[in-house]
Amino acid sequence: MLLSIIVPCYNEKTTIKKIINKIIKLKIKKEVIVVDDGSIDGTTKILKNDLKNTVKKIIFHKKNKGKGAAIKSALKFIKGNIIIIQDADLEYDPSDYYSLIKPFSWKNVNVVYGSRVLGRKKKFTQHNFAKQFRIFANYTLTTISNFLNNQNLTDAHTCYKVFRKPVFLRLKIREKRFSFCPEVTTKLSRLNIKILEVPIRYQGRSYKDGKKIGLKDAFEAIFTILKYKLKKKF
Repeated sequence: MLLSIIVPCYNEKTTIKKIINKIIKLKIKKEVIVVDDGSIDGTTKILKNDLKNTVKKIIFHKKNKGKGAAIKSALKFIKGNIIIIQDADLEYDPSDYYSLIKPFSWKNVNVVYGSRVLGRKKKFTQHNFAKQFRIFANYTLTTISNFLNNQNLTDAHTCYKVFRKPVFLRLKIREKRFSFCPEVTTKLSRLNIKILEVPIRYQGRSYKDGKKIGLKDAFEAIFTILKYKLKKKF
């Protein structure tokens, strides 16, 4: 099993080296593909000077295109048979890769999501999410997604989404921004591909620390679900 790790990043100069070092230390057969999505804060310089020989591939966008666009740019360089998405901040802990990829030893598992709330909802409410509103928003969006897609997920909008390569390529990603998440979840529903969830750690950050997703993205998520639910072909 070769794990392909896609790391989209935009203005993450304070965390990019830390997250890459965490990934590199893992005793997993892996390749790391970083996509600098038009950073303007010094992230690009760090990637070029400090990390160019640490990861397999670094892709540079001349301007900011969005998370989905960054993931799409990485696809043609992937050699692994398992693909995982890793944000460049420190909200998600790469040490959870072990539990995320373990289910792929079973042939009937094609997609695994890392749930920030599974089995420990109370703990996450009190400590890890930055604001109560974000907890409510995530719960609401997951509930809407489950209703429209006939699924039973606890965390539909988690970053940690892991796929077998043929399944991921079959989804034909179109969305350029954060709508990548509801797009893939909805398409998996339409293809009747089951999503297995496993619990993960999560340390949410505030907007002053660089959190980028907002209320606008929540509305776009709902629109994206409806779009790919109703579209004849995707």
